[in-house]
Amino acid sequence: MTAERQSQPLPAAMRSLLAITMLAGAACADLSADNTSANRQSAQDLRADQVTAAQGKDLAPEPESGRSSLDVKAGKIASGSDFMAVTANPHATDAAYAILSRGGSAIDAAVAAQAVLGLTEPQSSGLGGGGFMLYWDANSKRLFTYDGRETAPLKADENLFYDPINDQPDRFFNAVIGGKSVGVPGIVALLDEAQQAHGKLNWSTLFDDAINLAENGFEVSPRLNILLNYVPKVAERDAIATYLFDEDRKPLPVGHRIKNPAYAKTLKQLAAGRGRDFYSGDLAREMVAAVNADENRGELSMQDFQSYKVKQRPAVCKQLFGYRVCGMGPPSSGGMTTLQILGILSQLEEQAPSGSFVSMTDNIETAHQYISASQLAFADRNTYIADPDFIAVPIDGLLANDYLKSRAQLIDAVKALNEVKAGQPPGSSGAYIQSSSPELMSTTHLSIVDSDGNAVSMTSSIETAFGSRLMVGGFILNNQLTDFSFAPYDSDKTLIANRVQGGKRPRSSMSPMIVFDQSGHPVLVIGSPGGKKIIGYVARTLYEVLAHNRALDASIKDLHVLHMGSRLELEKGISEAFSARLQALGHQPVNKAQTSGLHAIQRQGKGWIGVADPRREGTARGQ
Repeated sequence: MTAERQSQPLPAAMRSLLAITMLAGAACADLSADNTSANRQSAQDLRADQVTAAQGKDLAPEPESGRSSLDVKAGKIASGSDFMAVTANPHATDAAYAILSRGGSAIDAAVAAQAVLGLTEPQSSGLGGGGFMLYWDANSKRLFTYDGRETAPLKADENLFYDPINDQPDRFFNAVIGGKSVGVPGIVALLDEAQQAHGKLNWSTLFDDAINLAENGFEVSPRLNILLNYVPKVAERDAIATYLFDEDRKPLPVGHRIKNPAYAKTLKQLAAGRGRDFYSGDLAREMVAAVNADENRGELSMQDFQSYKVKQRPAVCKQLFGYRVCGMGPPSSGGMTTLQILGILSQLEEQAPSGSFVSMTDNIETAHQYISASQLAFADRNTYIADPDFIAVPIDGLLANDYLKSRAQLIDAVKALNEVKAGQPPGSSGAYIQSSSPELMSTTHLSIVDSDGNAVSMTSSIETAFGSRLMVGGFILNNQLTDFSFAPYDSDKTLIANRVQGGKRPRSSMSPMIVFDQSGHPVLVIGSPGGKKIIGYVARTLYEVLAHNRALDASIKDLHVLHMGSRLELEKGISEAFSARLQALGHQPVNKAQTSGLHAIQRQGKGWIGVADPRREGTARGQ
């Protein structure tokens, strides 16, 4: 079947942090909580300007900030017969809950929650970024997808992060920090358009909680403090340094109350004029000025803002394990790659290990198949997926059963895949090559279901933690242009699909997903932050829940096994015996802390259960 397409002091457990060891340009290593002073010195000594784009993928400054108990008392699990909201911050969850309690729709609640997230979780998302949304309209029984991804300036070309004379890409932080990396933010336009189509409450009332928090203050959370301490070069620009650091340029401590009157003013402007001022008024002019006046200047213009459009694209959907699984299509690679992983695994069902499934970390055969399927899917992702307005993406071919079967046949039951190349799906031109971009992990996800059965799965981001470090109107501007390939060509001048082009949207791994039963009713709403790791986080949980009927909370709290095409990572805590068995098959696993933020809602009888990942600060709340 071909794929369907349709419209206070921190506890020790919280100090497992990022460290970067520069050994001849080698990869990162995780910090140990037992060496805090040494870790801080290591971070300070980082020669971040020497980091290349390829190395940048390992610099994702999203250290593990400690696990909460995955239970009702901790706010990580909730049940409700009427509605449910799961977001990355308790204030945002409460804002969504308040809107749903007033009879608002899922999109109304999403607007309120995102406005709060941009304030309380500024490192991850906000008005200065973009995102992707799946919206299920229960009345029309139609799935809408909204592409609010950032766009490159119209003046930008393929050499934005590349020196063609010296044949060298930019160093990572030389590209990220400042105006050069900023694309036109899309999240405001996305929320505006979707709320006009699906909202029930007055738009102007959806920002009250966020405005109140901005004016009266919110407390610095442990996670925000950790990131301020260990993310390199956060205080590189005065506005963000003044906002998040004290007079001595030390990060604000846990519990410190932050007020943001500039953000409150911005939200009041949005409440009164929707997105008009953001894209054509004073706010737009301020953003353009901040980008172009920066010492690492960009190319954004008022024309870029005024011409920005949200795209409603066909969803990518496929029948898998007795369900219809739907995600976001390109320029997000998340939906496509997740469906490919699941599709390849479905082709291996007859080879499935005997016995009941308990956990991937207890079943080496299943883990091996999952790892191999991920390698194959990422090879295709890196080669073919980019902005479909610029690149002909063979969507149907990549998801066709015959093609996925041919990919599955490459998996050896007792041997790891050492060299993985992209396939030749039907409809592909073969004109593109694999490419990489840093695509870091500061992102957020929310899942919401309202009393009418409408559902939102939305992932949004400003890219790396604290984005470009530029602030305008109380919010941080993205550095999403570094999600493009830094190099435009291969050594033989073969084009790279995800190269920079004016007006183009960079490839993303954001993976908001909605799963439907055979009657067409939504039964699972899910997504996560995590850069390229998003795909592995979401795919594993979907596979375990859909194919093996594993409990959603058990799957989300379990330890991660994931392969992103470049390396295999095992979450810290996985047994040495399991790792050794993978090595015996030829795999080369790396142990690393993982900071997924899986936020999911699942149909349970006539009601819903919401689960928030224990690795982050999110909560679930329903009625």
